[in-house]
Amino acid sequence: MDVFEIAMEKEQEVKAYYEKLAAETSHPGVKNIFTLLAADEQKHYEAVQSLKKESNGGVLTDSPALEAAQKVFGEFYGDADPASHLKKSLDSYHHALVVEAESVKFYENVLGTVKEESLKKVLSTILAQEKEHYNIVENLYDYVLKPEYFLAWAEFSNLRSL
Repeated sequence: MDVFEIAMEKEQEVKAYYEKLAAETSHPGVKNIFTLLAADEQKHYEAVQSLKKESNGGVLTDSPALEAAQKVFGEFYGDADPASHLKKSLDSYHHALVVEAESVKFYENVLGTVKEESLKKVLSTILAQEKEHYNIVENLYDYVLKPEYFLAWAEFSNLRSL
């Protein structure tokens, strides 16, 4: 199996996982986050597929997932017990963190071996979006673990990046 097939397989697995998380959550905002993350993984799959076929990869657009996540976290403000309905998915969020961390490492390793600039550009964009996905899931996980700490900062200034 070549690196493109491995990447496409990883993207499909992560997409299916986010679709499962979206189906399992009852919170509309969190459902939207996971739906957008699944859509991003589909775009990554298509970009890698294009790279495999044409070696130019096409164009990847920016992901709307981070903006949607920021909006959802903003809506949690003032909720009496905002994380209570999300706690049952804590293990799933942790697994999503592990999967995204593996994706980041995978694309970093692949980027280290690629010499062609057009491939580097597309793979760098995918890598940046995978890091963004990690940050979104990490913030959701941290929020569910410690909502009172998470909400203590004005304007959610403690959202951190990878």
